[in-house]
Amino acid sequence: MSPGVIMMWAHSRSASTAFLRMMIERGDVAVLHEPFLALTEEGEVSVPAAAGGRATARSEEELLARLKELGRTRPVFVKEVVDYDYGFVRGRSGELAGMTHTFIVRDPKQTISSHYAVKPAVTCAEIGYERLYGLFEVVRSATGRVPLVIRAERLVRDPEAVVRSFCAYTGLPFLPEALAWKAGERPEWRRTREWHVDASHSTGFTSRRNTYPVTVDNDTTLKSFYDHHLPFYEQLVQHAF
Repeated sequence: MSPGVIMMWAHSRSASTAFLRMMIERGDVAVLHEPFLALTEEGEVSVPAAAGGRATARSEEELLARLKELGRTRPVFVKEVVDYDYGFVRGRSGELAGMTHTFIVRDPKQTISSHYAVKPAVTCAEIGYERLYGLFEVVRSATGRVPLVIRAERLVRDPEAVVRSFCAYTGLPFLPEALAWKAGERPEWRRTREWHVDASHSTGFTSRRNTYPVTVDNDTTLKSFYDHHLPFYEQLVQHAF
C-alpha cells in the first residue's frame, strides 16, 4: 500500500531543501518543492499527474485534489514553507487528515539572521514559527496523531537515525544510499535558486553554521522577531525527538 502524500512543513532556512534533496535521491517517491508557495506567487503551479505527464493547478483546492490523486498511485513527498498563510489548507481538515504530516524546525537565532541575509525586507510573520505551530495544531486535531517534528540540528548531527525515524513514521523503506548525493542545482528549486545555494553545494547532511553581519544580537528588529517567535518554536520542539 502506498504511503500516500507525505507533507514536510517548514519555516524558511530550516534545512528542509537538503531533506528534499535526499528524497529526490531515493528515486522511489514523487517529490514536489513548495507547490503552495509557487501557486501563491505565480497563480498556478505544474505538478506530476497521476496518469503521467504534468498537470496544472490554479487554486489550493485543485492542488490538494491533485496531490491526493497522485498519492493514490505512488508515494508523494511535498516540502512546503510557510512564508504565506495558506488559509484554505488550514481550513480543510478532511483533506489534511488523509495525509501524513511532518515538520522540521531550526534554532530561530540562526534562522532569522539567515532569512534576513537573503531577504532584508522580511516581515515578522514570514519568519514562520507562529504559522508553523498553528498548522501543527490544526494537523494534530485533524489526524488525531502527533505529527513528527524533526530538529534540524539533530538531522545534521545524526542523519541516519533521524531519517530512519522519518521513514518509520511515514511508512517508507529506509534507503541509506540516499543520505549522500552529488552537488548541483536542481530544476525543482530553480525558480527560487537564491534561497537554496547551500543545498546546491551540499553532498549530504552537514553542519553549516554561516556567519552574518546582521543578527538577533545586534539588530533590534531581528531581536523583536526572535522574541515573538521563540514561544512557538519552544512549543514545537517539545515534540521533537
